[in-house]
Amino acid sequence: MLTLLEVGMTPLQITWYLLIVVLWLGYFFLEGFDYGVAMLLPILGRTEKKRRVMINTIGPVWDGNEVWLLTAGGATFAAFPGWYATLFSGLYLPLLLVLVGLILRGVAFEYRGKRDSDSWRAMFDWFAIVGSFLPALVLGVGFANFVIGLPTDENMLWAGTFLSLFSPFALLGGVLLVSLFLTHGAIFLSLKTDGEIRAESRAFALKSGLVTTVLLAAFVVWQNVAYPASSQFLSGSAIAWVCAILAVVTLLGAIYMTQQAREGWALILTGLSIVTLFVGIFVKMFGNLGFVQNPAKPLNIMSAAASETTLTLMTIAAAVFVPIVLAYQAWSYWVFSKRISTKHIPPALKEPTSA
Repeated sequence: MLTLLEVGMTPLQITWYLLIVVLWLGYFFLEGFDYGVAMLLPILGRTEKKRRVMINTIGPVWDGNEVWLLTAGGATFAAFPGWYATLFSGLYLPLLLVLVGLILRGVAFEYRGKRDSDSWRAMFDWFAIVGSFLPALVLGVGFANFVIGLPTDENMLWAGTFLSLFSPFALLGGVLLVSLFLTHGAIFLSLKTDGEIRAESRAFALKSGLVTTVLLAAFVVWQNVAYPASSQFLSGSAIAWVCAILAVVTLLGAIYMTQQAREGWALILTGLSIVTLFVGIFVKMFGNLGFVQNPAKPLNIMSAAASETTLTLMTIAAAVFVPIVLAYQAWSYWVFSKRISTKHIPPALKEPTSA
């Protein structure tokens, strides 16, 4: 088995790959329940007050959670410009769909309460629903394709077609991530609310959790049998199998904790299920960045990385600013940690009438 340094990877290249992985994991853990809550609006938000409670549970944190995605994109651009260029030049249509979804979500949360009109609020509710569903589906399909491996040409550009992205395995990845976020969101709602909404969220989480477990088990088994991680570095296949087992076990644990009304532990366990699922995917991507290597000009960690000077300066900046961001976000979650219910929702503001 070759060591990492023997194949040409430097410690800083490995460090920044791992940092980008951590950013993606934080994004999926935190933004996952945001997406789930918004997608649950037509299911659990059958009255205006319930919908306002649901939106208020994520209102103080949803934009902060998206920072993890923006930082992951920025870190990829700076640390691995070759990886970033290939993704954004070849996969611009899927990435555009993600961007459209994020725009719809932002507009929905900011403008929903600007008018006292049922049709106005319904329109922005659907903005939030579609804007959460699109990124979840596209990212699920996208990361499943990284597991399969995207082809590249001699210019290190993506050599596939848009339709080739929708293989059965990739579609399963999209459906799985939507289902996983719905369960994660329902458990978050049961943790953050009280009364009828809490009971309904728990009931939904128990049902969706079982469906998600089946989808998750099918995905990780298919992934590790049909697309095993390379064993050239760090016994990748063994790590991927351990992650697969942990993803399923922690999700089952979340269902049990939800049944016992221990929503805090349930949320941690669904988060761990998401994290271990994606750790297994990133293990598969380690080295090749999710691309099939073209012998003429391979796209990998070494060829896609920025200079050592750039990586050194980025490391210094990250050591200073990342702890500050983490402290601020932890503080914001602490401040808004109380449960809410419909009794905490005041009447909607009426539109001013002209004299």
